[in-house]
Amino acid sequence: MRNSGFVPGVVYGKGVGNINVSVGEMLLSRAFKEAGESALLDLEVDGDKTRHVLINEVQVDPVKGKPIHVDFLEVRLDQKIKAEVPLSFVGESVAIKELGGVLVKSIQHIEVEAFPQDLPHNIEVDISSINTFEDHIKIGDIKIGPKVKILSDVSSIVASVVPPRSEEELEALKGEVVEDVSKVEGVVKEEKTSDEGEAKPAKESEPKTKGSEGGKE
Repeated sequence: MRNSGFVPGVVYGKGVGNINVSVGEMLLSRAFKEAGESALLDLEVDGDKTRHVLINEVQVDPVKGKPIHVDFLEVRLDQKIKAEVPLSFVGESVAIKELGGVLVKSIQHIEVEAFPQDLPHNIEVDISSINTFEDHIKIGDIKIGPKVKILSDVSSIVASVVPPRSEEELEALKGEVVEDVSKVEGVVKEEKTSDEGEAKPAKESEPKTKGSEGGKE
């Protein structure tokens, strides 16, 4: 099936029996890129009704980077569900542009509750309100529509900007790296080559075994 350009998958949900399906690889990749794991999709199954689903999980080949299996979660449009929605950072921060700071994204997803058709593909976080290194954005500061309820802790910090590293800090980091490398080299130097050409750890001189001279015990 995979050699023919299809990805095997399964459709499941509350009160729904598991249904094995296969989806075109290119079609699945495009749908996952556009919808992610939070946007509602209509899944048309041959000889069956159209199902409202979310892409619950996509397993990817670690070497080729291609999808090898997909799980679809079938949902009801009249029942609210909980989902993790990714954050998208937009805008321009004065602390970054003028002060040379570095943006720190403390949270990448937040948990929300909504009807499936109201779930957003992503939630935008406007960082233009971060003007100094003391400013930050909390989950409670994020603007979201009335149809979506945020379940994550609203006091959690989503984004902030930290000052750029000073030359002294950079030099200190370089020193730490050199020190770590020297420790590794020290371990390597403890090895020596035996007469047979095999690398063996260096050992302290051992006391001779009684009766070892002359090859007799």
